[in-house]
Amino acid sequence: MIIKKIGAKAVKDSRGEKTIQVLVKTSKGKFVTSAPAGKSKGKFEVRSYVGSLNGDIVVINHLDISKINSLRLRKFEDLKKVEKIIGKRLGANSLFTLEASLLKAMASENNQELWRFLNPRKINFKIRSVGNAIGGGLHSKGVNGKRPDFQEFLFIANGNDFSECVKINYLAYYLTRKYLGFWSKRNDEGAWETDETNEGVLMIMKKVKEVVKEKYRLDVDIGLDIGSSSFYKNKEYVYKNPFRKLNKSRQVDYVVKLIKKYDLFYVEDALDENDFSGFVEVNCYAGSQCLIVGDDLTVTNPRRLKRAIKMKSINAIIVKPNQIGSLLKVKEVVELAHKHKIKCIVSHRSGETADDTIADLAVGFGCEFIKTGIYGSVRRAKLKRLIKIEKN
Repeated sequence: MIIKKIGAKAVKDSRGEKTIQVLVKTSKGKFVTSAPAGKSKGKFEVRSYVGSLNGDIVVINHLDISKINSLRLRKFEDLKKVEKIIGKRLGANSLFTLEASLLKAMASENNQELWRFLNPRKINFKIRSVGNAIGGGLHSKGVNGKRPDFQEFLFIANGNDFSECVKINYLAYYLTRKYLGFWSKRNDEGAWETDETNEGVLMIMKKVKEVVKEKYRLDVDIGLDIGSSSFYKNKEYVYKNPFRKLNKSRQVDYVVKLIKKYDLFYVEDALDENDFSGFVEVNCYAGSQCLIVGDDLTVTNPRRLKRAIKMKSINAIIVKPNQIGSLLKVKEVVELAHKHKIKCIVSHRSGETADDTIADLAVGFGCEFIKTGIYGSVRRAKLKRLIKIEKN
């Protein structure tokens, strides 16, 4: 593969904020990747940029192409050579976009799509869609100054194939609006906003689940992204709607109660991002019934995942490539998780672009779920890409 150009520039994400886009040009064409941006970030994530977005752009635009070409990039593992040259000069967003664009170029040289290049073996395509239907926490303004404290309320469809899963989630999403009120507006992830309490929303979702099953003969599960770190203050979980404070023990009891009461299939970030032992308790009490998912806890970091495995804190993990930057480490996380029977959920971020790279990564790395929005062009771009891959 002979690279003719590597270029980076700033583009706007779905919130109108600047993010990075990287282009790699070869004789086969132009290969572009743009990075998302999270509003709710784990404190242990790798910084998005070293210094600044513009600083990282300058670094990429001044890369010695002849030196990159001398690496003879042909396979996924060759990214090690790239990372050796880059060193610590790029943040997670920039390294991810550069590596993904290089991988797309390598795949094209092999006349393969990215997902197939990542996994040339026969793939058993069975991915479920985790869709954000109702927003709260840091992701929503709410209504009349009130909103649920939990960050995301999710539908996870059980369909015969991925295309059907997407349709079921979409159906559940629109049925939800009926119970919230047709005046409901959407937040920056396309999820409905409301002034309901956490349990008020869960009761609505449970009703929707029943309607989907009884009227349409379809099956959908319910999930939560609690986002606990965003309201954890001075060793207490401080709820505003309604107001109350829970210590660690009472938070564990509350989460377990919700899992059992509303038959939850999925609970993400149930406790603070430092509380591995708290996750252990939730996983112990409810893990056989529900996916206990680490995001801020694990931040797509092999070292933190190893700690979670050793303590048995989780049985599922969020995989966000731009939390760690290195796609080599992303693959390491997925392989380590699967080795220990931990499910993997490749995930979008709240500030997104139309880039659909994570769909190929989900298939190529053999992940069981993809988490993205249900509504909005930048969210559905990932879903459409997966539907296209499924048909191949």
